[in-house]
Amino acid sequence: MQEWLYPMGVVLLGYTVLGLTGFGSALVIVPLLAWQWPLPEVVALTLLMDVPASAFHSGLNWRQVQWRELRRLLPGMVVGTVLGLWLMEHLQSRWPLLLLGMYVAGVGLNALRVRATRLEPPAPVWVHPVGGAIGLVEMLFGTAGPLVVAWLSRRVADVQQLRASTPMVIAAAAATVLLVMALDGRLSSGLLWQRWSVLIGVALTGVWLGHRVAHRVPVALLRQIICALLVVSGLMLALGAWR
Repeated sequence: MQEWLYPMGVVLLGYTVLGLTGFGSALVIVPLLAWQWPLPEVVALTLLMDVPASAFHSGLNWRQVQWRELRRLLPGMVVGTVLGLWLMEHLQSRWPLLLLGMYVAGVGLNALRVRATRLEPPAPVWVHPVGGAIGLVEMLFGTAGPLVVAWLSRRVADVQQLRASTPMVIAAAAATVLLVMALDGRLSSGLLWQRWSVLIGVALTGVWLGHRVAHRVPVALLRQIICALLVVSGLMLALGAWR
């Protein structure tokens, strides 16, 4: 039992963050669990937990999910996932991940600034490239959450709708990646499924705890928490790429 205490604590923390803000679980879980288990196994395990945990989060906030945003992003996500599978064999991932981290941190810093007026939403023409980028990043790094928030924060004004819609897009991106990984034979490990069976209940508990806390946090403070997490997660991505 002692060998499970650390993974269970990490997973509970990561999915409590997701329940509170709508994203960030992988950015907590992947680097911390990688101290104990091999990184490829940690990424696959996190993706397998992300789908039911993110779907559970969206179910708790069903009426606030903006389904039209998923429908617009999905075609690009599929293309980006397939492209990511090809790039995994041909691309040195350090520099794209570094640029992504700096971009996400910049979005968070910009959103923390006090403005008299809200920024205009991006033009509809950008939805397919952004969807492709989400699928690509999820396939290569398993951490597309900050990119999803960076896009939806310009599309969805209500912070609770943002919380509800972000995990739904992440769940769809993770499911697409898992389908490709399954076809490639990367989900056949019995140990992987053993770990999943032990930790998935902890993940769902963390989502529930974060959800309960989120509805007691003022909207303005919750938006600041989300933006601050964008800054931290972007810097973590950049630091990971640099190292």
